[in-house]
Amino acid sequence: MKNQEMPQYNLFCISLEKICDSGNSLYRLANTIDWDAFEQRFGKFYCEDNGRPAKSIRLMVGLHYLKAVFGQSDENVVEKWVENPYWQYFCGEKEFQYTFPCEPTSLVKWRKRIRAEGLEKLLEETIASGLKLKVVKPHQFKKINVDTTVMEKAISFPTDAKLYHKMRKKLVSLAQENKIELRQTYTRKAKRAFLMQHRYLHARHLKRAKRELKKLKVYLGRVMRDLERKTKGIEDSSLKEMLHLASRLLQQKREGKNKIYSLHAPEVECIAKGKSHKKYEFGCKVSVVTSSKGNFILGTQALHHNPYDGHTLKEVLNQVENLNPTSIELQEIFCDQGYRGHNFKEKNVNVHIVGPQRKKLNLSLRKWFRRRAAIEPVISHMKNDNGTHRNHLLGTSGDQMNAILMACGFNLRKCLKALSFWLKKFLLESLSQQQFLTQSN
Repeated sequence: MKNQEMPQYNLFCISLEKICDSGNSLYRLANTIDWDAFEQRFGKFYCEDNGRPAKSIRLMVGLHYLKAVFGQSDENVVEKWVENPYWQYFCGEKEFQYTFPCEPTSLVKWRKRIRAEGLEKLLEETIASGLKLKVVKPHQFKKINVDTTVMEKAISFPTDAKLYHKMRKKLVSLAQENKIELRQTYTRKAKRAFLMQHRYLHARHLKRAKRELKKLKVYLGRVMRDLERKTKGIEDSSLKEMLHLASRLLQQKREGKNKIYSLHAPEVECIAKGKSHKKYEFGCKVSVVTSSKGNFILGTQALHHNPYDGHTLKEVLNQVENLNPTSIELQEIFCDQGYRGHNFKEKNVNVHIVGPQRKKLNLSLRKWFRRRAAIEPVISHMKNDNGTHRNHLLGTSGDQMNAILMACGFNLRKCLKALSFWLKKFLLESLSQQQFLTQSN
């Protein structure tokens, strides 16, 4: 677990320091991040004298950073790590490696081990690296922008017919796994009813489509009740959970609450944001906090059960204070109309709601009101530049982890862009000096 100050190089291996360009932005970023801070934070999750030696903490943190910055899946980031010497140097390797660093499932297990609270340390270190590189400055922590968005889950568009059909298939497969003989599986009839319901609906034959939908619901109810009768003495948690989910699905109504929109992700919520091109989004609400000047993400949280924006302000700002590596205190917060009626009351902190009254304010405050709109493109880049539009991590904890990883990716991309810009500026200055010397001679 301890870093070796003087590593022992292999005679037949290639040193990464010899083949990597020291001016590369990723190379310089690897030397900027304080990797020892992760050793101190995550060392309590490891045992040095029990079982197989674990992978190094820097390797696991580096793979998650690369996954967030370049928008890769767990499988892709492990495969591309072998091909890229800069990625290997970023993860702490001294010599070029020809084998996979770990199994892709090791990343999943590591995330479960440290949880979302541990991943906040990754976001905190990106903020500290931004301060070192002067991408964000300490005085910019005084004024922040706060807004919410919807992080969509990787599910198909939910319909009643699709949910009934999938649930019946899941119950039948579970019965076959447990060697339970059902009275009837309705495989052929349910498939025909599902196809005809879609065709009738497309042809605008609504009464016929409703009749086929009722058939699918009846088939699901019969299979569920038959399975309940034959599993009274069996204690299988997965089977009981699926039966409970099936009963919830049959009982839910169109105007009801806590409805099921996906079988593999029952925590998904339907959120309406008033968009003309997309009336409803299926996922969970995410709060994003950025600096009013500099557009650096200072905090993010996944908020379940679709809470009112104003009631989440205190919880989100507590996270910002915990992740703030400076001693500068927050002074002003800028929000949109969705935060009216907030319950946040702190001394020396002013909450400004941007609205039509800004024409009556002074010029300085009106400028900061206009700066609040800069959080909208930040949210768009955070959601779209990481290579995926939807969250593929499982469960409510996966929602929290994905929100933090998206913020880490956005901050590190800003740091990489700043490093490449400074390198270009340095090269242009050196080139102009050489031209001046040649002309003078």
